[in-house]
Amino acid sequence: MKRNQVADKYKWDLSGYCSDDEEFYERLSKLENKKNLFKKFEGKLDQDEILLDALDLESKISQELEILGCYAYSRHNENIADEKGQKMKDATIRVNTLFSVATAFITPEVSKFSDEKLQTLQKCPKFFNHKLYFHDIIKQKPHILEANEEVLISGMGEFLGGFSHSFDAFSDVDLKFDDVYDSKGKAHKLDQAKLSLYTNSKDQILRKNAMKNINRAFGNFSNFLAQNYLASVKADCYFSKVRKYSSSLASELYEEEISEEVYKNLIASVKSNIKFLYDFFEIKKNKLKLKKFSIFDQFAPIGRSLNKKYSYEEAFDLLKQSTKVLGEKYEQIVEKAYNQNWVDVFPNVGKASGAYSSGAYRKNPVILMNFVGDFRSVETLAHEMGHSVHSYLSEQSQIFEEADYSIFVAEVASTVNEMLLNFYMLNKLSSSAEKLALLDNMFQNVKSTIFRQTMFAEFEDWVHAQIQDGNSLSTKMLCDKYYSLNKFYFGNKVALIDEIRYEWARIPHFYSSYYVYKYATGLISALNIVSRILNGERDAVEKYIKFLSAGCSKPPIEILKDAGCDLENPATFDEVFKFLKSLLEEYKSL
Repeated sequence: MKRNQVADKYKWDLSGYCSDDEEFYERLSKLENKKNLFKKFEGKLDQDEILLDALDLESKISQELEILGCYAYSRHNENIADEKGQKMKDATIRVNTLFSVATAFITPEVSKFSDEKLQTLQKCPKFFNHKLYFHDIIKQKPHILEANEEVLISGMGEFLGGFSHSFDAFSDVDLKFDDVYDSKGKAHKLDQAKLSLYTNSKDQILRKNAMKNINRAFGNFSNFLAQNYLASVKADCYFSKVRKYSSSLASELYEEEISEEVYKNLIASVKSNIKFLYDFFEIKKNKLKLKKFSIFDQFAPIGRSLNKKYSYEEAFDLLKQSTKVLGEKYEQIVEKAYNQNWVDVFPNVGKASGAYSSGAYRKNPVILMNFVGDFRSVETLAHEMGHSVHSYLSEQSQIFEEADYSIFVAEVASTVNEMLLNFYMLNKLSSSAEKLALLDNMFQNVKSTIFRQTMFAEFEDWVHAQIQDGNSLSTKMLCDKYYSLNKFYFGNKVALIDEIRYEWARIPHFYSSYYVYKYATGLISALNIVSRILNGERDAVEKYIKFLSAGCSKPPIEILKDAGCDLENPATFDEVFKFLKSLLEEYKSL
């Protein structure tokens, strides 16, 4: 459909951000005129009143930039090919960069203070809103540069994000895909939103052609995509070195106060339990009665229940029913999301692919998705609503400076919702064929979220390590490494397709370095939390709601521990895999 063919009730309501584009530009212009207000503070931040004024002003402007940024990006993603949205997004990036430069002196000046003074400011009541800022300054002191160097780096944000923006524009707008044919010779239009429909088809030929075609399309441009991705990695490595981190990994984990052991333990734990995945593929091969199990058969449906098509209204009702266990407060927020049009539901020409949740402080969150009516669409709705409720509760409970939760815990709330939906459906279904289909779907999520994202994490860590060690990487080396990882993670009994070597080139999250592992730790944490909630553990729901309301008021590892999940303890990983193995036995017996 074209955008104007979609009914308003299925489009997100952005009026809480800006009433229209004209208001957006008026507010952005007024904001831009304030860029010189920070000059009067420079060199005087050792005076408490001046420091407080500077930090308060920066916070106020950041809140307005967040609102305008969400509006601009949302309008842009409604139709990426529309110049209006592109211009709004570019204007927001430009103004963000102006303020990054204008305020770049603040942190270097404050970092010159003694630890004793910083600790005093952190405890001072009138600086209450900025206590986390001083905590971070103390923590990051060794990695803060001189003021002129920070100004120089802050001005680079506008073009360093170009690697990701170039990929998005290429992937979502410019790249075209060949039609895919099924076993009867019928042609089907292929795009990224429809890929899951074809790879989940009962028609093996259609599954095969869809997977081959989507990866071949990116493979045709693998040299461009390799250079674009490697440039992004080189920027990561350069800035981690400039800021005196031992590696890009150390840089990313340090920001969120995560130990490298969590990252390494994840990869080690998943690889030591790889037989679970091999066993799943072998059981599925036998249930499908296939002589040879290929990588494109991993999504083949088993059973019949998940072939049902859901309306958006039915999907939302399933979301509400499955999350009732989280209590009345959670239920009221989900109801508000439906009534106030938080969700932009259906695909339209030019709309950004995929799904995400976004928003601004104490504004209703917004969700972009491309609902196509399969069960995966229902799961996506549950997933993104988990993010949105997390944001909503954090922003209602915390001050602006402490409301933005860490990326490390972001995927916990989303995957808790997915697991609750799956267990709700599992209990609701009566026939073994329906339960088999649902368990198969659950294991697909485990495969995709724990095993596949860990494979991604291993790949990007290898790429970063090669660049940090001064090694040159070619397109062929990237493809060969990715292919070898697939051979390990899928095992010798699963036949690969050659085109899978290009799959790395279509993964947008690689442009957000060291992000993907958080999906895996997120699902592991979610399984830990959900099992305790469904088992009726005392205070489990209350602890979880407290987790959702915590923002970044504590380090993320500590917030998770408060929820009852300790990722620094290897036993947490062991318990999750033990639980999954018990589910696999049930899957095998059906």
